[in-house]
Amino acid sequence: MSAAGADGGSANGTEDGPGPAGGTGPAPSFRVWAPRGMPEVRAGDDLAGLIAAAEPGLVDGDVLIVTSKIVSKAEGRIVRAADREAAIDAETVRVVARRGTLRIVENRQGLVMAAAGVDASNTPAGTVLLLPEDPDASARAVRDGLRDALGVDVGVVVTDTFGRPWRAGLTDVAIGAAGVRVLDDLRGGTDAHGNPLSATVVATADELAAAGDLVKGKAEGLPVAVVRGLPHVVAAGDDGPGARALVRGAADDMFRLGTSEAVREAVTLRRTVREFTDDPVDPGAVRRAVAAAVTAPAPHHTTPWRFVLLESAASRTRLLDAMRDAWIEDLRRDGRSEESIAKRVRRGDVLRNAPYLVVPCLVMDGSHTYGDERRDTAEREMFVVAAGAGVQNFLVALAGERLGSAWVSSTMFCRPVVREALSLPSSWDPLGAVAVGRAAEAPRERAPREPAEFITVR
Repeated sequence: MSAAGADGGSANGTEDGPGPAGGTGPAPSFRVWAPRGMPEVRAGDDLAGLIAAAEPGLVDGDVLIVTSKIVSKAEGRIVRAADREAAIDAETVRVVARRGTLRIVENRQGLVMAAAGVDASNTPAGTVLLLPEDPDASARAVRDGLRDALGVDVGVVVTDTFGRPWRAGLTDVAIGAAGVRVLDDLRGGTDAHGNPLSATVVATADELAAAGDLVKGKAEGLPVAVVRGLPHVVAAGDDGPGARALVRGAADDMFRLGTSEAVREAVTLRRTVREFTDDPVDPGAVRRAVAAAVTAPAPHHTTPWRFVLLESAASRTRLLDAMRDAWIEDLRRDGRSEESIAKRVRRGDVLRNAPYLVVPCLVMDGSHTYGDERRDTAEREMFVVAAGAGVQNFLVALAGERLGSAWVSSTMFCRPVVREALSLPSSWDPLGAVAVGRAAEAPRERAPREPAEFITVR
């Protein structure tokens, strides 16, 4: 790469010299420069016209790298805001992470970034600058305007400055694009050694944005850069999918939330699932959930939790058949009709329909015996509460693994039957059963609960 002045450079993407890997062909190269002469942009300005006047020598295959600030100014995205935090609130759809006053959020454009992209620099006092309403549409408008003004077919990338997880420093990335191959999918090809490429998708638009920022700078007053010599990244006549294609979907985002936000979302995601798909459950995910479960508080430094994992269909069937038979006997002793019994048994099929079952158990090892009914009852209750905290941790951790669950109390009503069916020690008290699997459909909206209704302050 070389940087030049506004006279631009070779449009063929090559310079004389040794080819790659010691070859004799021309070396791949491109040129990038920042045109001078762009005026201060104001609301309503013809941005494409201003760029064309500053750089009339654009040619087919060039890529324009345009700072989002001037796009926002031209589109009138300057708003009065005495309080920048209020403006950030208005542009935020989801808080990803928070540390002190710093917020990483998902904004209205679907971008995850600091402060929702609300900028209080390079704008008059008492105002803030918002990102373009639709950066891809803004890029298309600039591209169309340059085609009309100069008769050239160029690509346009609208950029903004981002921090990045795990990396210090800032860089420009693409938030809008038109006529540019924003992603270069190399999967299915091979590398120079013939190894198959199975996961390589290059964020070409982000690479262009960063290259442009090297010559624009952050305080140089040069809001536009031109990249020449990479015509293969320009989709002639086609606006392409836009930079929205660079935004990773929630289902594929392994780092969607900060730590505390992830915990809160997992708690919210924990919903009782009644219908499961046939998809197999990853045993490793269940074991990770157990690891979270056993971090719950417990009395006397004990470990009152045991989790029986029913990973084979035979073990699940053996347990559920034994429980069903015991339940039917109980209902008959209660004088229930056969029709009533059949209905109740059908309602209990949530465990039978799940591809994976877990039976949490309470053990009282380490508990104290006082010889006093009141104190002995309280001692057991203390252990039961600790076991319940472990079960809740388990359910929340399953939600964090994107697994649905349903805690059903039925094993508590036939503990001897469960212990016999699963060959458990007599000291293990089953605390219900947890059905685990992928939800067959999205759960219904949870009825809102006002926390204040459950709080008493003294």
